[in-house]
Amino acid sequence: MILYRTAQRLARTLWKFLGTMDIQGLENIPAAGPCIVIANHQSYVDPILIQAWCRRPLHTMAKSTQFSTPGLGWLMKKLLSFPVRRWEIDPQAARIFLRRLQAGDAVCVYVEGERSWDARLQPPRRGTLRLILKAGVPVIPCAIDGTYDFWPRWGRPRRGAHVRIVVGRPIRFPQCDDRDQRDRLLPETGERLMGALRELLEEARARPGESTGHLGGGAASPSA
Repeated sequence: MILYRTAQRLARTLWKFLGTMDIQGLENIPAAGPCIVIANHQSYVDPILIQAWCRRPLHTMAKSTQFSTPGLGWLMKKLLSFPVRRWEIDPQAARIFLRRLQAGDAVCVYVEGERSWDARLQPPRRGTLRLILKAGVPVIPCAIDGTYDFWPRWGRPRRGAHVRIVVGRPIRFPQCDDRDQRDRLLPETGERLMGALRELLEEARARPGESTGHLGGGAASPSA
């Protein structure tokens, strides 16, 4: 955990030289107990920034190819990330996801499954929706905006981006052990979840851009 907290401080310090930050709603993430943070995905830096400013450690699901890079894979595991194979069923990732929730951890998932092509929301991954319904724990929608301006999918990083993170109130979905029942609930679950993310993104984009990197909403900096 010392490495995790050190990485948080380092990321927050480095971001001061790259852009500005405004965050609202961190108090909506429970201080303890299992929960799932569901975020949109605009850029490579989304997991870094969300984890850096969230006071509670987040166990993040990340694409498996990153873990095969020497050094990076080791670091990601130390920073509580775990791999998932994209575009296919991955039972091992699902087991890790559920085990960490059973241990009382907070798990973060990027529901689109990949970075956005144009900063707009993409459809949710059905596998993620199934896990939400299987777990039956509070789901916290988290919208991040402005990171596409900093590092777009096919571009290079550029300074001066203003990033806004808005964390919504927890949503409760029914807990379903039956696969057929989960499948029936997928359309409604996806619509409700993505609707919440859309509203938060609209709120983020409506906020003024004069922030200088403070933590909004009465939130405090993560403890060391």
